[in-house]
Amino acid sequence: MNKILIAAAAVAALAMAGGAQASEAMAKDKGCLGCHAVDAKKMGPAFKEVAAKYKGKADAEATIIAELKSGKVGGKTHPVPKASDDELKALTKWMLSL
Repeated sequence: MNKILIAAAAVAALAMAGGAQASEAMAKDKGCLGCHAVDAKKMGPAFKEVAAKYKGKADAEATIIAELKSGKVGGKTHPVPKASDDELKALTKWMLSL
């Protein structure tokens, strides 16, 4: 039984690590990394800075997605990402996990 639990935990950890890499790759593919970096300010704020701003806010994911879709993020003009709703959700979850 313990071996099964250990194996399941290992698979879950690998899946989570793969998801983080996939989301960073998606951020690059969707053009986000042209203006943002994970931990340094570029043209836009660092993703870690945005994550810190929304930390503990229950509506963070929905707020960020709505702002991205509207083209107004934090009261400023932002390009509307060419991404599906599922991709925006994955990108937002990844960013908020930083």
